[in-house]
Order: sequence, then structure tokens, then C-alpha cells
Amino acid sequence: MSILVGPDTKLVVTGLTGREGSFHAANNRRYGTHVVAGVTPGKGGQDVDGVPVFDTVHAAVDATGANTAMVFVPPRFAADSILEAQDAGIELVVAITEGIPAHDMLRVYTHLRRGSTRLIGPNCPGVLSPGKANVGIIPADFFSEGNVGVVSRSGTLTYQIGNELAQRRFGNSTIVGIGGDPIVGSSFIDVIPLFERDEQTELVVMCGEIGGDEEERTADYIAEHVSKPVVGYIAGFTAPPGKTMGHAGAIVSGSKGTAAAKAEALEGRGVRVGRTPTEVSELAAEILGRIPA
Repeated sequence: MSILVGPDTKLVVTGLTGREGSFHAANNRRYGTHVVAGVTPGKGGQDVDGVPVFDTVHAAVDATGANTAMVFVPPRFAADSILEAQDAGIELVVAITEGIPAHDMLRVYTHLRRGSTRLIGPNCPGVLSPGKANVGIIPADFFSEGNVGVVSRSGTLTYQIGNELAQRRFGNSTIVGIGGDPIVGSSFIDVIPLFERDEQTELVVMCGEIGGDEEERTADYIAEHVSKPVVGYIAGFTAPPGKTMGHAGAIVSGSKGTAAAKAEALEGRGVRVGRTPTEVSELAAEILGRIPA
């Protein structure tokens, strides 16, 4: 099995006719993802390498049965694109766009919580279920199918940890990049229960970073609700206090939100935390009780 995306994914790409949208949609399609439609207002009736383009998400869903949307539209239009996908009945929206205004995301977050559409992102690398489907910009060649689920606030660190796991011949059930903005559609606490219920996933790797209290709250959730082993990694042990590091959400205030505080919270709840990506892969091998051949 896998979570969020798989063989049944039917993908509509908003912004398909743009440079980034067309490039990554083509990569997803070559991987085997069913890219069934694109949406660009005013360009309905055209196609991009045989993928039909529609003026609205509603029209795309009606014509193709799309159930997943990937958002590549500019920041000022992205919130409306996400909400249009929700209104059209899309089950999963993966928003790659970065730079969406926080007030726009507050509006999106509030609306989505009233319905059943799940949002991954924005400002995220997407979702990859190796061997099944890739929705986003994750370099799929790094990953193979296996039993380790990965959920991360950072895109590039996801790739690094995935590479470390791959060097030990561990594969992945699904890799989920939730995004590093202050307001995102899905948190660790939203994604980890999906891995808990997934038969393929035997261990979960959670990649966090400085800023906020997401990892601390997740530590409490894991202790109370998760039976599978979880390995943590926190980026930013050497980050200076009061500085924004990388993502807009990665800012430390005083002693709150530091890598040390997050690691302490996780380890206090029984989650082992690697200090480097290499140590994460070592802990995975130790917990699963084997060194893959």
C-alpha cells in the first residue's frame, strides 16, 4: 500500500501550460502518474503533450474524473486555485507554489477544515509513493519502494535523508513534504496517522526543523496514538537564535522552537532523534533489527 497517492491517482495540474507546471507534470507522467488534465483559464481546448487543458477545475473533473490536483499557479492566484479544487470535489491538493501570502493561507486553511479535501503544502516538494505515483517535484530516482515512511517540513532534507536510507538499501512506502511555511494544509499530526494505518509502513521518519511547536505537539501525539517506531531529525542545531533560517516558519524565539528543545521533547516521549541524516539511517537500521543487504 501507500498513502495519499498511488495507482488510483488521477492528476489535474493547475498551471499546466506554464514552464514549471509543464516540466514537472511531464516528469510525473514519465514516472507513471496518471496526469489526466491541466487547467489554465482561457486556454481550454488546447493540450500539452496530449494532456487536455480546461478553463476550470470543475470542467477537468467532469471530463476526466480527476481526484488529485497539483498547484503550480503564481502566488497571488494560488489560494483561489486551491479553493476551486476543493469546490470541484478534489480529494487531495498538492500546492507546490511558494510565496502565498499568509492571509490568503488563513482563508484557505479555514475553508478546507470545513470540508474533506486534504491539502499538502504550500511551498512543498509534494508526495511520492515509489513505484506507484509521484505528485510534485521530488527527484524520484533517489527512492525505491519499501517499508519506511518519511514526512518532512524540508524538501532538500527529505532528499538527503532518503539518499541516506537508500544507501542502506531501505525503500519507502511514501515520502510526504508538508512544507515549511507558517500556515500549511497538513501537519505531522495529520500525516503520521496515515502511516500508522498503512500496512506497508513499518517505521516512520519525521524530519522537522527549528521554529514553532509542531514537533513538540507531535511528540505528545506519538506517545498517545502511534504504535509504530518513529525516528526524528531536527534541522538547525547550530542556528543562531532570532534568525529566520530557510523556511518562513523556521524562526526561533528565546529557548522556544530550538532544535535542542524539539529533540528533548521527542526523546522524552520515546522517539529517537538523529543529529545528522546519516545517524537517522543508522537508527532506522537498528530499530528495524537489520542491516539491509
